[in-house]
Amino acid sequence: MVTQQIPAPDLETLLSLFYQDIAQFGTIAATPADAMPAVARKLLDHEHHMTVTVEDYHNCEVDVQVLETLFDGQAYSRKILLTKQTDSTVVQFGIVRLHFEFLATHVQQEIMAEETPLGRILINHNVLRRVELSQLWKIQVGQDLAELFRITPDTIVYGRTAWIYCNGEPAIELLEVVTPAP
Repeated sequence: MVTQQIPAPDLETLLSLFYQDIAQFGTIAATPADAMPAVARKLLDHEHHMTVTVEDYHNCEVDVQVLETLFDGQAYSRKILLTKQTDSTVVQFGIVRLHFEFLATHVQQEIMAEETPLGRILINHNVLRRVELSQLWKIQVGQDLAELFRITPDTIVYGRTAWIYCNGEPAIELLEVVTPAP
């Protein structure tokens, strides 16, 4: 299902926004969809918003917990967790880099308020968007990701990099990692 029009978001660049030592995040290797467990494949191998996908899978809405942010005037980046509203269980880790020149001011402001998951904001504002899956990843979690997911270091989890095109422009680079299925 991987399609690509422009180069994939650079995983190392995204990780280095928030990790001086990428090993704290984990050890990463590209993986084909058919080598992933069924739940991880269902959650990651598609071209839809992860907000909607994890809400559908977990049968509840999710909240965003912003862990860290960076803003350089053009790009706003954040490291986040998505948690279930029903019990605050972490269901996803993410790093996003948003190129604000492609997003309306009112959308930028709501994103920077850090109260609503990104996918929900884009949907609520009817931003014309297209998600483009770039690469699927197998991740042996490092110390930081293990603590965030409340799992043992070296546990295997899966993620993806993707672009979100807004109004036809490559506006948002994504790294999205789902927690292991129970």
